Amino acid sequence: MKTLDLIGSAASNTFRSKTRTILTILAIFVGAFTLTITNGLGTGINRYIDDTVTSIGAEDVMTVSVTQDANAGFGDATGPAEYDPDAVVSGGFSRPGSTVVALTPDDLDALATIAGVLDVEATKSISPDWIQYGNGTQYLSSVGALVAGQTVQLAAGGAPAADSDALELNVPSSYVESLGFADADAAVGETLTIAITDAERTQHFVDATIVGVAEESIAAPGAGGLVVNTALTDELYQTQNVGIPADQQERYAQASIRFDPAATDAEITALKDRLTDAGFTGTTVADQLGTFKTIIDAIVLVLNAFAIIALLAASFGIVNTLFMSVQERTREIGLMKAMGMGSGKVFGLFSLEAVFIGFLGSAIGVGIGMIVGTAISSLLSGAILADLPGLTLIAFDPISVAVIILVVMAIAFLAGTLPAARAARADPVESLRYE
Repeated sequence: MKTLDLIGSAASNTFRSKTRTILTILAIFVGAFTLTITNGLGTGINRYIDDTVTSIGAEDVMTVSVTQDANAGFGDATGPAEYDPDAVVSGGFSRPGSTVVALTPDDLDALATIAGVLDVEATKSISPDWIQYGNGTQYLSSVGALVAGQTVQLAAGGAPAADSDALELNVPSSYVESLGFADADAAVGETLTIAITDAERTQHFVDATIVGVAEESIAAPGAGGLVVNTALTDELYQTQNVGIPADQQERYAQASIRFDPAATDAEITALKDRLTDAGFTGTTVADQLGTFKTIIDAIVLVLNAFAIIALLAASFGIVNTLFMSVQERTREIGLMKAMGMGSGKVFGLFSLEAVFIGFLGSAIGVGIGMIVGTAISSLLSGAILADLPGLTLIAFDPISVAVIILVVMAIAFLAGTLPAARAARADPVESLRYE
């Protein structure tokens, strides 16, 4: 019997006992469906993080701060932290009131001399009072400056020009209606007023041009506030520092350094070690997102484990189905062997039946899983995930889908080896006598 004949015979024999085969396929379907959904969940979330990674920083940028004790700025169980004249209030997602040791111009110069550092840029903290369009309502907002290499996901317009002398900014899409614009396109080209108070308690007003409207995301610069260019950052920072002694103005919570974009993981680790030796702590974008991805991957792994358990349970169904088939076809097996079919081909025939059952169950499970996953993702994108534009919660990668089908077929093949081996070992004379 030729290979194609063997495959055709295996496919036709699969449905000799339709009820038993369908139940086995349904068991495989449950595992494949679950595996497809869980993998799609991991793919969707990780893809969203990868798509927004440059909103946190370019891949060749490292955030640097002065190394300090784990509890520095927090005090201990017996009382508050001791005042440190060299500390500044930390930004980002630190605990309220926490401080870090300030970076000074000397520190920035020291960073520039470390091997592997191509450029150093201080991160300037700006705290505006409010923003206003025309004579409209005044709103609170934060300010975030773009580091070279960062990008902004835009709903309209363009990103602020980093090398322009004009004062330019992006407003988040959630501000458009509140500020009084008909839509995102209507906001582009208009002037926004930013109020900021200096150290002498004098309020100043800075006008800047809206050049684009940014989509909000979990990694948006300015934490969903204004995204400004270098010229506007400098203008706001200088205005905010009016009245502060010159030697106190250049004190920064952190800085950004650039390194070779082609640097390997080993070279980046070596750069971090050099920073540590110099008294600094460096964090890359991968470090910042690593925890999120690790948690997501761990959750997906646990969910996949349940799917694998379901598939293993289904494999016992395959074993039972084929053992019953071997039992029912004992005389047929003896006749095939008597007519010259070798043990290898008999083994192959029943193994192919197992693989075919696995293929049907996995293909149906993957297909329906993709349909259901896409529907759920679309439904959630217009409801509870509407504030995360660009997120496809359950996404599917063709390679992952193919791997799922192949894995299920491999499990089915392994499950079918026992009954297939029993059929291959059958004695033709005894089989023909079987009643």
